[in-house]
Amino acid sequence: MQDRENEVHKTNEALYMAFEGLNIEIMEKIWLKESYIQCIHPGWRLLAGWEAVMESWREIFKNTQDIQFMLTEVRIRVQDPLAWVTLYENITSRVEEETSTGIVLTTNIFERKPEGWFIIHHHGSPTIQSLAESDTTFH
Repeated sequence: MQDRENEVHKTNEALYMAFEGLNIEIMEKIWLKESYIQCIHPGWRLLAGWEAVMESWREIFKNTQDIQFMLTEVRIRVQDPLAWVTLYENITSRVEEETSTGIVLTTNIFERKPEGWFIIHHHGSPTIQSLAESDTTFH
């Protein structure tokens, strides 16, 4: 089971590397190309299906100059063929001249296919909990 957790961990890390790199091509490779995928960005409505989810990432990438994540309290659970990761995204981003920070409580759900693990659901909810108040684990 440890091998599967490591595989999911690597795929989850790749998701955030694509996000920080504002790279839609890599993001498209990480998501399962199915009609049942879903994404809920903080403050957005539920997005369902490949086209809607990918269009949301294109829009975010187009309007973001720089974004960095520090992932904390990362917890992985594998129940083949699914796995889920819960974590806090500690975000610093820049749009035009404005820099902002925030903390988002996130759940990422992955599905295992013969080719590997793919994300099928991302849900981020903003939180007001400060990093100092949390039980911090850096990954």
